[in-house]
Parts: sequence; structure tokens; C-alpha cells
Amino acid sequence: MRVLLVNMPWAPIDLPSLALGILKRSVDERVPNSTADILHANIEYVDWITRNTEFTLEDYSYYALGSYFLGCGDWVFSSALYDDPEWRVAEFTAAMANRVPGARMEMTQALHVTAPDFVRHIAERIVELAPDLVGFTSTFQQNTAALAAAAYVKRLAPHIVTAMGGANCDGKQGEAVHRNFPFVDHVLRGEGEVSFPELIRALEADEPLSEVPGLCWRDTDGTSVANAMSTKPLPPAAILPPDYSGYFERLASSHARNWVEPKLVVEGARGCWWGEKHHCTFCGLNGSFMEFRSKSPDVFYDEIMDLARRHRVLDMYVVDNILDMGYVKSVLPRIIDSGYDLRMHIEIKSNMRRGQLQTLADAGLIFVQPGIESLNSRVLTLMDKGVTGGQNVRMLRDAATVGLSVAWNYLHGFPGEDAEDYDDVVDQLPALEHLNPPVGPSSRIAIERFSPYFDNPGLGFSELRPAEPYRLTYDLPDEEMFDLAYVFDVPPRGIGEDVVERLDAGIARWKRNYAGSRLTHCDLEDRIVLVSRRRAFDWTRLELTDPRELALFRLLDQPHTVKAAARKLDADHPVGEADLLRVLKRWRELGVVFEDSGQFVQIAPPALNEEFLRIDHMRHTAAREAELAPTTA
Repeated sequence: MRVLLVNMPWAPIDLPSLALGILKRSVDERVPNSTADILHANIEYVDWITRNTEFTLEDYSYYALGSYFLGCGDWVFSSALYDDPEWRVAEFTAAMANRVPGARMEMTQALHVTAPDFVRHIAERIVELAPDLVGFTSTFQQNTAALAAAAYVKRLAPHIVTAMGGANCDGKQGEAVHRNFPFVDHVLRGEGEVSFPELIRALEADEPLSEVPGLCWRDTDGTSVANAMSTKPLPPAAILPPDYSGYFERLASSHARNWVEPKLVVEGARGCWWGEKHHCTFCGLNGSFMEFRSKSPDVFYDEIMDLARRHRVLDMYVVDNILDMGYVKSVLPRIIDSGYDLRMHIEIKSNMRRGQLQTLADAGLIFVQPGIESLNSRVLTLMDKGVTGGQNVRMLRDAATVGLSVAWNYLHGFPGEDAEDYDDVVDQLPALEHLNPPVGPSSRIAIERFSPYFDNPGLGFSELRPAEPYRLTYDLPDEEMFDLAYVFDVPPRGIGEDVVERLDAGIARWKRNYAGSRLTHCDLEDRIVLVSRRRAFDWTRLELTDPRELALFRLLDQPHTVKAAARKLDADHPVGEADLLRVLKRWRELGVVFEDSGQFVQIAPPALNEEFLRIDHMRHTAAREAELAPTTA
């Protein structure tokens, strides 16, 4: 059987599809007499749209991710799905008038008009390639584009079997897709490495489809049937490495080659080891399978090295929802010793120790997403994050110390939070302007399918309704829309907009001032010298010489309460809690420490960090050049 796997817009163009890379390998290696190819329709779209339209990487990124919660990317292709260039233009324009700027709205409307032409173009390409089965992956804002292409393929060539899978097809969502869009013959829910090859084998042998786990199919009278999903997640040894054949060649021949440097996508683990114990209340990322599974260190290391060698690419995106902590002592040291100058992005937990962060930096995992989300312990408890505000600030400080770039978002809107949880943080933001700020303004949480907030109304959200973009995009009854949706609208909880405005104003100042801000310390044993260059503070040099203050500053490398600090200092540097509190309050006024829920942590990275990084870089560069230099007799 000839299988064609299609990656529609708005999949990222700088990343090959991990899902399709794995499915390609699963077909090629596990289904006799079958082969799979991948059509990079997202890259095709870039070439198609830029022939006649002013369109940039910034534009593509907006529809791919930037407008996710507005649904702009999906709405663009709704005109193709419903074969109507004017599909709900008036409704979308009215609903988004205050959220989508004028020029962006004009482009969105223009892309909406031309979307049917592109879908026709890509469907004709698919039919020309003459597959027996065409499979569409659907994640984030790919749903309407994938559905529209499947519909048009079915119109042109009814004999071609159509299938869909991906995050937008998990659980009830997949059932809703299959029930409501009859041009999709099959929907695969859950992990596809097993079910997709089984589907192909069953189709080839004309065998019943009732045993394919998680499959949605139609019986003889056209009724949609949903097989039970597997109750056991795929063991890590069964997770295949991806086959990215063709992606880099296609990108190199595209207009998009001028926009991006391609990256490899690698996978070491699935699930979340923290979520197995404490599922963060707002998180729905792991879908049907939370159970944490990771590949053996040898397998994961070999996959990384093999992909880097094969494609001659050193930039990598690790898709794991959380780092397997065992890799810090197994995989990462081997990467450090490999001689490959990898640059990697990975998600971690924010309570990692500085030594562990240093290992990440040395191994090239220099872009981290630690899931900080708040700097207030009470709000973090409402999230069930398992960390404190002080630990999150310490993460920002230690990341700066070892040279990691931190990506994080500030979230709000949690039932039970109040203004006091934010006001004290906002007051202290000017002290943090030398550390990585959030990537954008704060965000009110969205209720996601599979999250505790979705599953348990007792946590505070009992009035769920599919998010407005679904209602502007699809023509479905309410109950079907509910099953199709991943994001839901709810009456707002938590803080009011006045508090949000103060928080966002503080974040905006932080982002503006970050590049020119500095706070460092140099520990000279008998004194500690701090140097500051932050707009809110008029001092530039502060010297600590009192033995008790030196001991206290060193102790506050980790967050401590006044009581705990006094107890630990008592033996060598006895000091009363009242005196200690006076020192800490003075340090807070000077922006030397951050205070949250009665805990204090010092926020100054070491002064020599940048110099040490430069020396270390020069040392490694010289060593590599020496190894490559020709030998002489």
C-alpha cells in the first residue's frame, strides 16, 4: 500500500513533523509491501502564498502559534472547509475587532478568501501522487486545513482512503471529528505507532477494523464506530526514532529557506513524572496518557547523535514535556564529551539545582522552559506546581549564572487567588529586571481538555463552553462542538482587570529595561561586593563586610524564612529574628533579595559569570582547532 502523510499549515516550518517522521518509519519497517512518503504542505503553502502576496515569517508565526487562543489560523481555512470564501466573515470581524489589529485583520480576511484555492492546489498534488491512503496530522491550528484537504481529496478521488490523527484527535475530539466529517474515513486516537500500521494491515487484508485500538471507523450503514483506546501507553522501547527524509531537501528548495534555520525534533520521553503525582490544575498537554516513560540513555543518546550526523544540524528541539532527571547523569555527560556543539531547547522543572543547570548548559540545552508561571507561592499552590515563588526566582537567578535562556509565561485567573497574591510581586519586579522576563504580558488561564480544571468542576470551573473561535469556525451543534474543542471559555475567576493591568505594566517595564539592567555579586571571602545597574535603584555599588551579613547572604542562595535563617546562623553568627528581619527588609528595599510568603532569596548572579563563559568558550574553541589542525613530522 502506498501511504502519503501530509503536514498542513500551520505546522512550524523550521521543524520537521516528529509524528509523521515516526509514522513513516513505522510503515516502512513494520508493514510488508507498504511505503510512506511525507508531503510538507506547510512549506508548500509558504511558496504558494509568497508568489502573489506580501507574506513574512512573522505572519506565518502569528497564524501558527501567536494567535492560537484567538483561532485565527483555523478560521483562515474554514472557508475551504465549508467551500465558502465569505464563511462567517462578518461574525469573525465583529468578535475579533478589539483583539486582532487592523492590518492583521485585513490579512486574515485576505488569507481566508484564498484558502480554498490553496486547498484545491494541495489536493490535486495529493491525487497526482496516487496514494492508496492519505493521512493528515492535526495539532494546534491544523484542524480546518487538514479537514478541508481531506474533503477535497475525497471529492477528486473517492477511492483514496483518508485518515486523521494527532493531538486534535485525542479522546472525544477524535470521535467528534469522525462523526461530523464523513469524508474522513478513519480517525486514529492515541499513540499511532501501533494503531496506524495495524490499520494499514487490516485494510490490505480486508480484515475487520474492530480490533485496531482507538480507531474510529464506519460500519456498513455508515455509522461511526469508536474502538476502545488502549489502556496501556506505549513502552519506551517501542517508540521509534523519526525518519526525516525529504524535509531538509524540501526546505532548502523553498522560499522559507530565507526565513529560518531548520532544527531537529527529538524525543526522549512521553508523559510527565510530576503530573503522575500532582497534575497541574490547568495543564492538558499529556492528553490521554500521563504515565511517564523514557527511552534508555543509550538509545536516546544514539538517536541524538545519529540525527545530528545524518542531517548535519546541531539545533534541536526536545519535545519531552519534562526532562527525565536520570538523563542529567547519563545522557548529558556523554553529549558534553561528544564534541558536538549542540543547541537544544527542553522543558524542565523549576526546582532543579544549580549544578544540574550547569550540566544542561554544558550539554547545549541552553534554551529551557521551566514552567515558572507565577512568582507567588500561594498561587503556585493553587496550580499544584510543587514549587514556591522563591524557588522560581532562584531558578531565574541560577539560569543567568550558568548562561541558560529561560522562556516562561506569567499566568493568572485561578479560583481562590486575590489581589494580594500579585501586588507584592508587582512591587518587587523592578528588582528582577536583570533576569529573564516573561515572554509576553500575563495570560488568563484557558481551560484545556484533559486538565483537572476540565475534569473536576469542584475546582472552580463548572460552566464550560467551547471557546469562541470554535463557534466562529465550525458549523456544528453545541454538543458536537463540546466534544471537538480542546480549549473552553469560562466565567473569569481570580483577580480583576485592574490587578492584571498593574501586573502587565510591571512586566512591560521589565522587558523594556532587561537589556540594560545588571545586578551581580562578587564573593571575596572577607566581603561581598554587589554591583547594580537597574532603573529603580540609585545605588551602583554595595559592599557587605559584617560577618553576620556575609553568612546571611550566602545562606540565601536558597530561599529561607527569617526563623529558619536565624536558626542556621545561630551557631557561628548568633542574631535575633528581629535584627535579621531589619537587615532583610533593608536588602529588599535595595533590591538585593526577593520576598515571597515569608521567604527571602538573594537575586544577584556571580559577577564573573560572563567572563568565565567567554574564557570557557575560547578554551573549547582552541581545543577543537588543535584537534583539526594537520600534524607535522
